[in-house]
Amino acid sequence: MFVSTPYAAALGACLLVYFVVFPVIVYFRDAKGLRRYPNMHPLSGISNIPFMIVAHSHARSSYLAKLHKTHPVIRTGPSSLSYGDVRAIKDIYGHNTPCTKDQTYIAGAGTHYHLADVVNKHDHQRKRKVLSAAYAIKNLEGWEHKVADKTLRMLKHFDTCCTKPLAKGAIPKPEDVNLDYRAWTNFFSLDAIADIGISEKLGFLDQGNDSIQGRRTDGTTYDCNLRECLYGSNIKQSLLLYSYQSYPLLNKLSNVIPYYGRMGKLATKWDGIPTELAHRRLQRYRAGEKLDDFFQALMEDKNGHPNNLEWGEIVAEINIMMNAGSVTTAIAMTNVLYQLLKNPTAMQKVVEEIDAALEDDEEEDESGVISHDKVKHLPYLRACIDESLRLFPPTPQNLGRETPPDGTNILGDYIPGGVSVSMSALVAHRCERTFPQADQYIPERWLGEEGKALQPYFITFSAGARGCIGRNISYLEQTVVLASVLKRYGFALSKPDFELKRCEGMNWLLEDMPVKIWRRESTNNTTV
Repeated sequence: MFVSTPYAAALGACLLVYFVVFPVIVYFRDAKGLRRYPNMHPLSGISNIPFMIVAHSHARSSYLAKLHKTHPVIRTGPSSLSYGDVRAIKDIYGHNTPCTKDQTYIAGAGTHYHLADVVNKHDHQRKRKVLSAAYAIKNLEGWEHKVADKTLRMLKHFDTCCTKPLAKGAIPKPEDVNLDYRAWTNFFSLDAIADIGISEKLGFLDQGNDSIQGRRTDGTTYDCNLRECLYGSNIKQSLLLYSYQSYPLLNKLSNVIPYYGRMGKLATKWDGIPTELAHRRLQRYRAGEKLDDFFQALMEDKNGHPNNLEWGEIVAEINIMMNAGSVTTAIAMTNVLYQLLKNPTAMQKVVEEIDAALEDDEEEDESGVISHDKVKHLPYLRACIDESLRLFPPTPQNLGRETPPDGTNILGDYIPGGVSVSMSALVAHRCERTFPQADQYIPERWLGEEGKALQPYFITFSAGARGCIGRNISYLEQTVVLASVLKRYGFALSKPDFELKRCEGMNWLLEDMPVKIWRRESTNNTTV
């Protein structure tokens, strides 16, 4: 005991110097000149801990949006700046920006980088070249039958949930509110991306749950629920990631606390799910199956020449495909129906537009699945989707970019090298100067030339060379599903004042959205 005391004291002194004294010295030295910007919190210039505390509120982007109403630039960490002026989008994310993805992507990466978290521009270009052909619009149209198949399976379940139409002004009976739209759009998005990406039939829409197998490093498998594992991993990372270099250690140490430990176990289980899915698809590939999916594009180029990617890189790409390719689309699908139910005038307009587009369609599919080609150019339908994506972007958080070693100018202001600069999609989309009545759902703002002028400030899918490569898939799925369900059904929330609960992790996650559903009796009936 007495022997260890000096060592404990020395360790304590070292920790004090490292975590307190040194950051304070750096702050007052201010080599990067960041003290000229207002702090998010009095200690933000010294530590990332205040931002991590805000993250634990599960509403960090909403918090920043409030601060940015009075401050165009806010210091969120010792070397991090958040921007509230939409003109900064071009400087931070534009095609010619010298900024690269910041340390958050390195800290959160696994053993191999995937397309979303790779920082090196050369590696990113290599990866994007491999996948760009697979994500091309012409290929997506060829895969529409997979989206149609999943839509059909979802509609079959919806048919079984249908009740009598709701009388105007009435409140649904509790027993009639029998469909969790949030859960079933997530089953849809997972089934769809698995089929498109790896030709895997998960069957979530058929079985009505997300039970799946994962694979451990020793090759053994286990049963789990995909969404629980994915969202547990999503939330835990969002709480601790902003410590950058300390994240790997914090991530492990936090597991001793039950709250984090449970999410840590779910994260480990999640990691085994794409590993198992990739393993299954590899067996089919080795057996000689040439399937039209993303996996094939990972293994071979369009001429059949092998890409010779490491197995860890392939698994990483399957991981992000199953993650980003399902979560954001399901959130978006739920949000847009929720917004339409809360805004009956918009609902009536979009239903009338869909009905009119299909009025003379003698070959309308009795299954209820609407062809993408028939509705992809409907302006109000697209406006409803975009306005929902603006108001509640599925990934609202600041996507950090690091300034180059010799610095760069943002909004005409020189920012030295090694500074993380970012702009939250939520902050950009709630800018009153660009989006008047920014807190209101107004699809009309996206119509005509005025709508086109807003596109540079619409960053739901990020922007520039690092913009989301899967946006075309998401729009295809959202358009087909929304048109199909609005043509076939009427919906009502459980009560007029129902509010959809949101939890900000790495994405803006949603809780259940129970609805009453019924079959529309004719195209003259609205779903209001």
